[in-house]
Amino acid sequence: MARRYDPERRQRIIDAAIRVVGEKGIGGLSHRSVAAEADVPLGSTTYHFKTLDELLVAALRQTNEGFAKVVAGSDVFEAPRSGLAAGLAAVLGEWLAGERTAVELEYELYLAALRRPALRPVAAEWCAGVADELARRTDPVTARALVALMDGICLQVLLTDAVYEEEYARDMLARVIDGAPGEDADGAAADRPGERGAPGT
Repeated sequence: MARRYDPERRQRIIDAAIRVVGEKGIGGLSHRSVAAEADVPLGSTTYHFKTLDELLVAALRQTNEGFAKVVAGSDVFEAPRSGLAAGLAAVLGEWLAGERTAVELEYELYLAALRRPALRPVAAEWCAGVADELARRTDPVTARALVALMDGICLQVLLTDAVYEEEYARDMLARVIDGAPGEDADGAAADRPGERGAPGT
């Protein structure tokens, strides 16, 4: 009997893997559990994803889209520098206020990179992508600091079940941004280390 053509099968397997991790954690993920969840033959999961790491990479890439969609729906990267901290704090608030299971799952897969080196490039892609956008509004060093701060705030909220405080996040983000080289109050470029003119010039 000819194999039935099923162009959506690979995507169904990824979706099933995400559901399995959401219900049972990373430890509950196996080709067999995913095949059962996706209602496909076991051979289909190993055909599309030879190892669990390959499947986790695909799942992490897909879950990373959650935060990206919130960012894409905002104008935070187009706002004036003076409004960047408030915009980023609002984006974090919107994302954390979404479906909690999805947010926790995104971080569970993200943190799985600690034990699974194959996931680290995907985690790094997410950080680099956000940092690249922020660098357009600040500078590369400040952008990396902002990503680290946002990551830390989100982890604290998720791990301690704390209430997200948007005002606190805005103030902390503003401290990082305001301490970075940028524009002065008149809109002129501020001097950067090593760029100040010589005395008398």
